[in-house]
Amino acid sequence: MRYIAVQQEDFDVGDEARRLREIASNVGAICTFSGLVREFQQDAGNRAVSELFLEHYPGMTEKSLEEIVDQACARWQLIGCRVIHRVGALHPGDQIVFVGSASEHRQDAFESAQFIMDYLKTRAPFWKRQSGEEGSQWVEHRDSDELAAERWRS
Repeated sequence: MRYIAVQQEDFDVGDEARRLREIASNVGAICTFSGLVREFQQDAGNRAVSELFLEHYPGMTEKSLEEIVDQACARWQLIGCRVIHRVGALHPGDQIVFVGSASEHRQDAFESAQFIMDYLKTRAPFWKRQSGEEGSQWVEHRDSDELAAERWRS
Protein backbone atom coordinates (compact mmCIF):
# COMPACT_ATOMS: atom_id res chain seq x y z
CA MET A 1 0.00 0.00 0.00
CA ARG A 2 1.40 3.35 -1.08
CA TYR A 3 -0.20 6.69 -0.38
CA ILE A 4 1.17 10.00 -1.65
CA ALA A 5 -0.50 13.37 -1.18
CA VAL A 6 0.39 16.99 -1.84
CA GLN A 7 -2.11 19.13 0.01
CA GLN A 8 -2.79 22.36 1.86
CA GLU A 9 -4.67 20.65 4.69
CA ASP A 10 -2.96 19.54 7.88
CA PHE A 11 -2.66 15.85 8.78
CA ASP A 12 -2.82 13.82 11.97
CA VAL A 13 0.40 11.88 12.63
CA GLY A 14 -1.43 9.38 14.84
CA ASP A 15 -4.03 8.66 12.17
CA GLU A 16 -1.35 8.20 9.52
CA ALA A 17 0.66 5.79 11.70
CA ARG A 18 -2.53 3.90 12.54
CA ARG A 19 -3.30 3.46 8.83
CA LEU A 20 0.16 1.98 8.29
CA ARG A 21 -0.34 -0.39 11.22
CA GLU A 22 -3.64 -1.65 9.86
CA ILE A 23 -2.50 -2.54 6.33
CA ALA A 24 -1.20 -6.04 7.09
CA SER A 25 -0.81 -8.49 9.95
CA ASN A 26 2.90 -8.93 9.25
CA VAL A 27 3.87 -5.29 9.89
CA GLY A 28 6.63 -5.57 12.46
CA ALA A 29 8.00 -2.03 12.30
CA ILE A 30 6.71 1.43 11.51
CA CYS A 31 8.98 4.43 11.26
CA THR A 32 7.42 7.87 10.98
CA PHE A 33 8.86 11.33 10.50
CA SER A 34 7.02 14.61 10.77
CA GLY A 35 8.75 17.83 9.74
CA LEU A 36 7.72 21.19 11.17
CA VAL A 37 8.14 24.80 10.09
CA ARG A 38 10.98 26.34 12.10
CA GLU A 39 10.53 29.55 14.07
CA PHE A 40 13.88 30.96 12.92
CA GLN A 41 15.73 31.08 9.59
CA GLN A 42 18.79 28.91 10.17
CA ASP A 43 20.87 30.21 7.28
CA ALA A 44 20.00 33.87 7.72
CA GLY A 45 21.28 34.92 11.11
CA ASN A 46 18.46 33.20 13.00
CA ARG A 47 15.87 35.83 12.01
CA ALA A 48 12.27 35.09 13.00
CA VAL A 49 10.03 33.43 10.41
CA SER A 50 6.41 34.56 10.21
CA GLU A 51 5.48 32.44 7.18
CA LEU A 52 6.85 29.73 4.93
CA PHE A 53 5.13 29.55 1.55
CA LEU A 54 5.57 26.39 -0.53
CA GLU A 55 4.92 26.28 -4.26
CA HIS A 56 4.92 23.25 -6.56
CA TYR A 57 3.91 22.05 -10.01
CA PRO A 58 0.77 19.90 -9.65
CA GLY A 59 1.17 16.59 -11.40
CA MET A 60 4.94 16.92 -11.70
CA THR A 61 5.37 16.99 -7.94
CA GLU A 62 3.22 13.91 -7.31
CA LYS A 63 5.08 12.03 -10.06
CA SER A 64 8.40 12.93 -8.41
CA LEU A 65 7.16 11.72 -5.02
CA GLU A 66 5.94 8.47 -6.58
CA GLU A 67 9.37 7.92 -8.14
CA ILE A 68 11.07 8.47 -4.77
CA VAL A 69 8.73 5.98 -3.09
CA ASP A 70 9.25 3.50 -5.96
CA GLN A 71 13.00 3.73 -5.38
CA ALA A 72 12.52 3.10 -1.67
CA CYS A 73 10.30 0.09 -2.35
CA ALA A 74 12.91 -1.32 -4.74
CA ARG A 75 15.68 -1.00 -2.12
CA TRP A 76 13.84 -2.13 1.00
CA GLN A 77 11.10 -4.63 1.73
CA LEU A 78 8.23 -2.31 2.50
CA ILE A 79 4.68 -3.36 3.21
CA GLY A 80 3.40 0.19 3.14
CA CYS A 81 4.49 3.79 2.71
CA ARG A 82 2.75 7.13 3.26
CA VAL A 83 4.12 10.50 2.15
CA ILE A 84 2.22 13.74 2.72
CA HIS A 85 3.72 17.12 1.82
CA ARG A 86 1.90 20.35 2.45
CA VAL A 87 1.94 23.41 0.20
CA GLY A 88 0.71 26.96 0.52
CA ALA A 89 1.13 29.29 3.48
CA LEU A 90 2.48 27.67 6.66
CA HIS A 91 3.54 29.17 9.97
CA PRO A 92 6.08 28.30 12.67
CA GLY A 93 5.13 25.03 14.36
CA ASP A 94 2.91 23.87 11.48
CA GLN A 95 3.48 20.38 10.13
CA ILE A 96 4.96 20.43 6.64
CA VAL A 97 5.76 16.79 5.80
CA PHE A 98 4.96 13.27 6.93
CA VAL A 99 6.88 10.15 5.92
CA GLY A 100 5.83 6.75 7.19
CA SER A 101 7.33 3.37 6.29
CA ALA A 102 5.99 -0.02 7.35
CA SER A 103 7.91 -3.27 7.01
CA GLU A 104 8.43 -6.59 8.72
CA HIS A 105 11.75 -5.42 10.19
CA ARG A 106 12.91 -2.17 11.78
CA GLN A 107 16.01 -1.63 9.63
CA ASP A 108 13.96 -1.47 6.43
CA ALA A 109 11.50 0.93 8.06
CA PHE A 110 14.23 3.21 9.46
CA GLU A 111 16.39 3.32 6.35
CA SER A 112 13.55 3.73 3.86
CA ALA A 113 11.99 6.61 5.81
CA GLN A 114 15.36 8.34 6.02
CA PHE A 115 16.00 7.78 2.30
CA ILE A 116 12.58 9.16 1.37
CA MET A 117 13.08 12.26 3.51
CA ASP A 118 16.60 12.87 2.16
CA TYR A 119 15.32 12.61 -1.41
CA LEU A 120 12.29 14.81 -0.68
CA LYS A 121 14.68 17.53 0.47
CA THR A 122 16.89 17.27 -2.62
CA ARG A 123 14.81 15.85 -5.50
CA ALA A 124 11.18 16.87 -5.04
CA PRO A 125 10.12 20.01 -6.94
CA PHE A 126 9.05 22.32 -4.13
CA TRP A 127 10.00 25.97 -3.86
CA LYS A 128 10.03 27.64 -0.45
CA ARG A 129 9.81 31.32 0.38
CA GLN A 130 10.36 32.45 3.98
CA SER A 131 8.92 35.73 5.23
CA GLY A 132 9.69 37.68 8.35
CA GLU A 133 10.19 41.22 9.64
CA GLU A 134 12.96 41.87 7.11
CA GLY A 135 10.94 40.79 4.08
CA SER A 136 10.86 37.51 2.18
CA GLN A 137 13.45 35.38 0.44
CA TRP A 138 13.58 32.09 -1.45
CA VAL A 139 15.10 29.23 0.52
CA GLU A 140 18.15 27.67 -1.14
CA HIS A 141 19.01 23.98 -0.94
CA ARG A 142 21.50 23.34 1.83
CA ASP A 143 24.77 21.51 1.28
CA SER A 144 24.01 19.34 4.31
CA ASP A 145 20.86 18.04 2.58
CA GLU A 146 22.85 17.12 -0.54
CA LEU A 147 25.44 15.32 1.59
CA ALA A 148 22.71 13.36 3.37
CA ALA A 149 21.23 12.25 0.03
CA GLU A 150 24.65 11.40 -1.39
CA ARG A 151 25.05 8.37 0.88
CA TRP A 152 22.13 6.63 -0.86
CA ARG A 153 23.64 6.85 -4.33
CA SER A 154 25.28 3.66 -5.49
